[in-house]
Amino acid sequence: MPPDVRPLILARSQNVGQIASDLYVFRNMAKMAQQLGMERDPRVAAALQVARDRVLANAWMDALDEKNMPSLEAAEKQARSIYQAQPDRFKVGEEVRARHILISGKDAEARAKAEQVLAQLKSGADFATLAREVSADKGSAARGGDLGFFGRDRMAPEFEKAAFALQKPGDLSTVVETQFGQHIIQLEARRPAGIKPFEEVREGMVKEIRSIAAKDVRSATAEQLRADVKVDNAAVEAFASKNEPKP
Repeated sequence: MPPDVRPLILARSQNVGQIASDLYVFRNMAKMAQQLGMERDPRVAAALQVARDRVLANAWMDALDEKNMPSLEAAEKQARSIYQAQPDRFKVGEEVRARHILISGKDAEARAKAEQVLAQLKSGADFATLAREVSADKGSAARGGDLGFFGRDRMAPEFEKAAFALQKPGDLSTVVETQFGQHIIQLEARRPAGIKPFEEVREGMVKEIRSIAAKDVRSATAEQLRADVKVDNAAVEAFASKNEPKP
């Protein structure tokens, strides 16, 4: 599983149970294959060797990354230098920070529900609390509906128009319909065009710097290993010709 989604998947007992069940089935199928001597089939043996090599190579490369990865402090120092030397890279237009509550659907029932939520907000209900309770956008709902800062051409046109029309922090939009359903938007802050603060780009830059460093070391190591390769060109040609499509 990709590391960024692994916690989300493994936090659900239903997923964990399904994965465990699948692993049990695969393991027993593998045992039955062994009982039939299938691992002695040349094609199966080759596939097993490739799978083993891949697991071991990935483990070795992970260790290589850890050994050569710039520390967080070194990466942040480099990020600051890049930020100061290349300010144009971080220019942004006017941005707003907003929260929203999404009610799924584009029918009269969804609209009526959104209007009810808007009425609650106008009566003093806490936006973040309502977002956690009723918003269909579960990602932002967990943050009280907070979408962070965003510029133009990032959101659905109707949503963007309504968000940028709000003037003061705390202002509420009317119910806004987009392809996703019914939205209620609350302005948190406005920010004029300029350069993004370093604090906002630091995490992404540090991740990028460390990723590039790891990739460079992996590439250099692979080239060193490849330098010792002696290719049997005749065997390559013979294999390729054997696999040419038949007319």
